Amino acid sequence: MSRKNLYKSICASLLIAFGLSANAYSQVENRWLSAGSFHNFYSSIGSEIEEGFIKEQQGGWQWPAIYRGQDAQAMKALWLGVTDYTDENGTTFSSRVVHVGPRVTGLGEFYPVSMETVSKFQPPSVTVDGLDSFSKSVQNDRIDPNLEADREIRVVTNTLIGVTVKRTIKQFSQQYHDNYHIIEYTFVNTGNTDDDPEIEMQGQDITGFVPYFLNRMAPVKASRYTIGNATGWGINTMNDQRGDGARPGEPEDFRASFAWHGYFPSFANPNYDNIGAPIFVPNTTGGYLSADDTTGRLAAYHFVGTVTLHADASSTDPTDDPGQPFTMSYEHNDDPLYSNNDAFNVTKMEDEYEMMNRGRVSPRHAYVVEPSGFDGFVNPSNDPSLGEGGGQAYTYGYGPYDIAFGDSVTIVIAEASSGISREVANETGAAFKRGDITAEEKNRVVFQGRDSLFQTFERAIANYESGYAIPEAPEPPSIFTVTSAGNGIDLEWEYTGNTSNLSGFRIYRASGRLDSTYRLLYEADPSENFIKDGDVDRGPEYLLDPPIRGLDYYYYIVSVGNVNNDGTGQTPTNTELVSNRYYMQSYDPARLLRPAGEAMADIRVVPNPYRANSPVELKFGSVASEDRVAFFEVPSVCTIEIYTELGEKIRTLTNTNGSGDIYWDVKTDYRQRVASGIYIARIINEDPNSDEFGRVATRKIVIIL
Repeated sequence: MSRKNLYKSICASLLIAFGLSANAYSQVENRWLSAGSFHNFYSSIGSEIEEGFIKEQQGGWQWPAIYRGQDAQAMKALWLGVTDYTDENGTTFSSRVVHVGPRVTGLGEFYPVSMETVSKFQPPSVTVDGLDSFSKSVQNDRIDPNLEADREIRVVTNTLIGVTVKRTIKQFSQQYHDNYHIIEYTFVNTGNTDDDPEIEMQGQDITGFVPYFLNRMAPVKASRYTIGNATGWGINTMNDQRGDGARPGEPEDFRASFAWHGYFPSFANPNYDNIGAPIFVPNTTGGYLSADDTTGRLAAYHFVGTVTLHADASSTDPTDDPGQPFTMSYEHNDDPLYSNNDAFNVTKMEDEYEMMNRGRVSPRHAYVVEPSGFDGFVNPSNDPSLGEGGGQAYTYGYGPYDIAFGDSVTIVIAEASSGISREVANETGAAFKRGDITAEEKNRVVFQGRDSLFQTFERAIANYESGYAIPEAPEPPSIFTVTSAGNGIDLEWEYTGNTSNLSGFRIYRASGRLDSTYRLLYEADPSENFIKDGDVDRGPEYLLDPPIRGLDYYYYIVSVGNVNNDGTGQTPTNTELVSNRYYMQSYDPARLLRPAGEAMADIRVVPNPYRANSPVELKFGSVASEDRVAFFEVPSVCTIEIYTELGEKIRTLTNTNGSGDIYWDVKTDYRQRVASGIYIARIINEDPNSDEFGRVATRKIVIIL
């Protein structure tokens, strides 16, 4: 055995024997796709595993992502199996399987090579009071104006069996196609069994190749603690399928697996029917629900699933094989075969490969639970876990394929989420709590969301079959700046896109919470780039009342295109296409600031001392959060100079908006976070109309990090 192969073997054995250390997994990178209403993260190692990135049971697969706790993904897995495989050491395996997920990291079997994010245009920038405002950071590597999608993540991963996985995840931001991601997998027999360029398995053909996927879903995190902790790992998840031939009368002709929040006997029996997760008495654990969230609204109205768009017939025939995926099944989440997996356990790999080739299992999980089908889904009485402690996951596998050295097979899927609207969910849950509708009537409304998911599948298929030629919405503004002021909230934007299909802009506003209801505030002409949301010179073109001092406000702006008459990808015609709100959403509050201070002696610094990660609630609805210090009662025009205890000036702040508030983000002028210590602030009154013009006040600030 070569020194290199010996080293690889030892490393793989150590990972298997001792498990994953925190440092070992740091070589795996995760990135978000968040340019539409459906957000999910993707891993450089090939699949998203249980608690591999978000250290909670439910992480990712968020829709609609503006709301808290919309995560529906508990775990995923990608296994690759082959038969009659001889490795570089001369060892022959009748079945060999390499794994990433659901509970193994993939390290030592999958080798990340590259990860790249590409966007069609420069990711826009949103700032609130001078600070970047975003939900998920975008690490964009380059711009490609000819990109098929609006944003893509491209991942290349080698594997221990010499198959290189090229995964491209595409997101479209057009409003009728923004709740799914299309994922193109190309499995290439490169013979490269690690992460360097050397080809270890030169010329070896692959037989019996099966790419196998597992999705353990748990819709959704927001309802977890109210309905029951076990729902967070999917104990009540219902799994169903289409296109498997099990029920010939079904009108849908796509191949898909999907899931929803099913019946949970331990909750429903003493309480009420939990389909849709009505919130009567919220459990606020985790911060996903508020204590006053008692309307009965439905929290888990989501349907989630995966649809096959294309599967090569063979490595030499790229036409779509309608018989794929060959395996469409469901498995117990806690089956022993889904833990402690490794590519050297001969006996276990044979059992794994057999599972991967299970075929199209009938009856489906949902019909095992409720044999009557839809009537049982809306009048549930049986346990989706089938008596198992961990619930069930849906699985699908393709092949088996024979792949000659240098050849490849391509699989294309879409991951999606949809359901009834938030407004309908609120109204339906409230009516159920009042007793105006029955549990069955509630559940029938929830199941309208299944139709929405099916429509999403069909749009994803139509988009793919069109060659990704769906009509494009106009680009969003490139910059959106929200600034709190004493006499209003300033909203300014820049537009650098193509103006030929631009009819204007729409600005929406919500108050109180980021995830509350947004209403149209203002419709701007294409030539406009600034408005003041205040009560000074405010004309009838503003559609909402002026802001109220003491409330938090959130905004987003969209570009509005001309009327669309292109129905490609099942895009509705005679409608205006708009840029996606998630590009231009403010995630931090703006406020109508308090009036300027009347006396320099009244200036306050809050919090003081400042302690990191300790938010302080202030009167007037303001918050001095973990990333800033507030100066209150300052002059309407002033400069604040911040010095170290040794007298070194590190930051200069200016206040020119007529308010009595100004904030320091605890950073220097060079954007470096300050260290713990004592700092001196000099507040210089520069308001010529003030009796204290020119005076200086000093305040000592204690920073504890």
